[in-house]
Amino acid sequence: MNNYGYQNYKQQSVSTMTSGELLTLLFDESAKRLTKAEMAIKAENFPEFDASMNRVTEIIRYLDSTLDKTYPIGQEISKLYEFFQFQVARIKAGRNVELIHNLRSMILDLKNTFKEADRITQAELVKN
Repeated sequence: MNNYGYQNYKQQSVSTMTSGELLTLLFDESAKRLTKAEMAIKAENFPEFDASMNRVTEIIRYLDSTLDKTYPIGQEISKLYEFFQFQVARIKAGRNVELIHNLRSMILDLKNTFKEADRITQAELVKN
C-alpha cells in the first residue's frame, strides 16, 4: 500500500472538514482512547493504558487551547475541559474503569451537543 498517498488523503480530509466535523473527530478519538485505556487495564497492559490516557490529555488540552475565552460560553467550556483533565488525572492515579465510563459518557454527550449545534449552524447558513 502506498503510505504517501494515504497520508495525502488523510491530510486533505482533515483540511476540508468544518470546525464542527473536526470537533466531532477529536471527541471520537478521545472516546476511542478511553476505550483502549479500559481494555488495557483489563489486560494489565499499563504502558498502553498510560499512552491512551496521555493522548486523551493532549486532545483535551488542544480543545481548550482553541476556545475563544473572551466569551462567557468559552470560559464555561474551558471549565468543563478543566474538569475532564481532573477526571483523567483521577483515572490515571486509580486505574478506575468506572471513572473511564463516566468520562467517556460526558465526552460523548458534549460531542453530540456540538454536533447538533453544528447541524443547526449549517442549516442556518444554507437558508441565508
